[in-house]
Amino acid sequence: MDFEHDTRVTALGSSAYRASLSKDWEIWGPNGGYLCAIALRAAGHEAQIQRPVALYCHYLKVAQFAPVELRVELLGRTRRSESFRVSMRQDDKPILEAMVRTAAAGEGLEHSDADAPAVPPPEELPDARSLLTPEHGKRHAFWKNFDVRVIHAERFELPRPAMPPRWREWFRVHCEAAFADPFLDAGRSALLLDTMGWPAAVGPHPNSSYLAPSLDFAAWFHATSPADDFVLVEAHSAIAREGCIGATGRVFDRAGTLLASSGTQLLCTPIPKPA
Repeated sequence: MDFEHDTRVTALGSSAYRASLSKDWEIWGPNGGYLCAIALRAAGHEAQIQRPVALYCHYLKVAQFAPVELRVELLGRTRRSESFRVSMRQDDKPILEAMVRTAAAGEGLEHSDADAPAVPPPEELPDARSLLTPEHGKRHAFWKNFDVRVIHAERFELPRPAMPPRWREWFRVHCEAAFADPFLDAGRSALLLDTMGWPAAVGPHPNSSYLAPSLDFAAWFHATSPADDFVLVEAHSAIAREGCIGATGRVFDRAGTLLASSGTQLLCTPIPKPA
């Protein structure tokens, strides 16, 4: 289980790439944030400006754990910024459409008014694995890719109490390589932000009979912190209405710097009944 290895793309020809989807990232099928990270890395191979600042993604079909092909199309390029379209297909069927924006660093306005949540550092918090019992049941393979430090241990109580529609947790993504590649680092944030909208939304609904895969996802990358092992993820679902769920998220480093922010729209679907 290695994030860098599992998001690698191989060049097939002019602006075309292939990636193999690993079952280690299974959660209702291949995790959407995992697919975003692969799209970002494909764009990174084409970008002259190695600084991703925005990602917009539509999920079109649930993929299988098999190879996918990606085509990267340059939509526009200036001295300061580039725009790419990334199309992911599997068996000639559309899986994902993404747009990636890059921007060169330069002089400009400077301020920061994003306060990180006041929470203990990860070293002072319990590991999620220490709070799990056989009664919690089998977890998706996806969760084995992280070390998680739990801020709100009450979410592991059984039966789980109703909680506010917020999620705050420290995450360390298992990755042998450092996050010096800015597209890999952005992929880490996209992976976490896309995923945590649903845990936030389900907080007030401990007996939910629904799943909620993402319809679309947008992320903005503000800073990098490649040396940080743990990052703090905060997600909030402000509204769930008529089968759709809105969620926003933020990622901070240990110093409290805002690394990325996001918005997600999810679609409620009934939990499939056992066959």
